[in-house]
Amino acid sequence: MIVNSSPQGEVASLKSVFQSVSAESCPWQYNFHLHTLYSDGQLRPESIVQQAIAHGLKGFAITDHHTVAGYQEACRWLEAWTLSHHQDGPILWSGIEITAELLGIEVHILGYGFDPAHAGIQPYLNGEHPTGTAGRADSVIQGIQQAGGLAVLAHPVRYRRSPGDLIPAAAELGIDGVEGFYCYGNLDPWSPSLKQMEQVLQLGNAHNLFQTCGTDTHGLSILKRI
Repeated sequence: MIVNSSPQGEVASLKSVFQSVSAESCPWQYNFHLHTLYSDGQLRPESIVQQAIAHGLKGFAITDHHTVAGYQEACRWLEAWTLSHHQDGPILWSGIEITAELLGIEVHILGYGFDPAHAGIQPYLNGEHPTGTAGRADSVIQGIQQAGGLAVLAHPVRYRRSPGDLIPAAAELGIDGVEGFYCYGNLDPWSPSLKQMEQVLQLGNAHNLFQTCGTDTHGLSILKRI
């Protein structure tokens, strides 16, 4: 199943999935952080889809930096596979990772379930880091949400300011979620970093934010980061 846009029912479905995500969800059930060679990853989009099918994922998102070209190619490949096999594959949601300024530092904001054709998301699809007003975290969040999607603060413990500063600030700007289940090393097999996970989950829950999970794949396996 492919989610190309985000009518209200599809966004509700995505929210329901985010509400069910746990430390066990990734990488065998869901994976919401994957990169292709259209940005800084090594996998072709069809390879990600093939691996998602082979591993039995329920759903996933390709989150290339400032482009949806990999997602769009994956959509075409998954649609062809579905037709040829006469069965549904995993759900593929639209996704992106956008560089933004928050509290004076550079952070990354993930977008999910948005309509790639909507005007609100267009400033972030040209392959370049946004600058000026477009590069502020509030503008990025609004752009994703105007396009019908959900905005999530990626890997909150990887920045030059603490998640204790960043998560409340992002919540104040209206962000929808945080990437609570994330491996801050390159463990094999992949598993979320417990100390950081507990901190992010506590802060996210305090601000009523969704928790997401993803391997942040840049290498040749969707089961780990590199």
